[in-house]
Amino acid sequence: MKKVFEKPKSLKGNIFHYCPGCGHSIAHRLVGEVIDELEIRGKVIGVPPAGCAVLAYNYFDIDMIEAQHGRGPATATGIKRVLPDRVVFSYQGDGDLAAIGIAETFHAANRGENITIIFINNAVYGMTGGQMAPTTTLGQKTTTSPPGRDTVLDGYPVKVCELLSGLGGTTYIERCTVNSPANVMKTKKAIKKAFQYQIEGRGFSLVEILSPCPTNWKMTPIESCHWIDESMSKVFPLGVFKDEVSAEVKP
Repeated sequence: MKKVFEKPKSLKGNIFHYCPGCGHSIAHRLVGEVIDELEIRGKVIGVPPAGCAVLAYNYFDIDMIEAQHGRGPATATGIKRVLPDRVVFSYQGDGDLAAIGIAETFHAANRGENITIIFINNAVYGMTGGQMAPTTTLGQKTTTSPPGRDTVLDGYPVKVCELLSGLGGTTYIERCTVNSPANVMKTKKAIKKAFQYQIEGRGFSLVEILSPCPTNWKMTPIESCHWIDESMSKVFPLGVFKDEVSAEVKP
């Protein structure tokens, strides 16, 4: 009988600690599948800073280096500059990347560092109790914004893809989601392209993944997937924001 699906070799057999319906486990599997398909398992290095994915090294069977909160792009930059033949990716949530780590992210992108960032956007601080994050949508209720996010008090949601796509150093920026089988396949293609561009030396790439967070959204997993379609993707539209296929290849 032909085998059509199996656990990626780049993932360990450990049981995920993520909440039921969380998108992190799907994103982990997609990254693992891409690493296997590109045959880079022996040369890839992952960098998970603080957040829900802080224990990613328990699940990926590859070299992993923990970074301080928000400092994933800085750590990944250092690794890539010292070991330019490695494929280096930072795996970050929105509270990590778009808040305390926004400077590291912005300037790594602007410098055109040849690294890849997998950016998980669930619009809240997931690990610490569901507080309002930079990506929390207007009117969205969180533990620190019970009435809902208000522009006067809290400002507007930070749109990372739109922000970074205008920088000269970025090569590939795409926003995806994992709330349906079709969207999962699109997200895998985006991750694979981002890694391939890094292998080709084309510069900074980022894939943003709108990820369900049923626990902190106070929804069922099914409701969370619908909310991404009905509300979240209206604020953070899906699609390719930048794809410099003709970008200069760096040595």
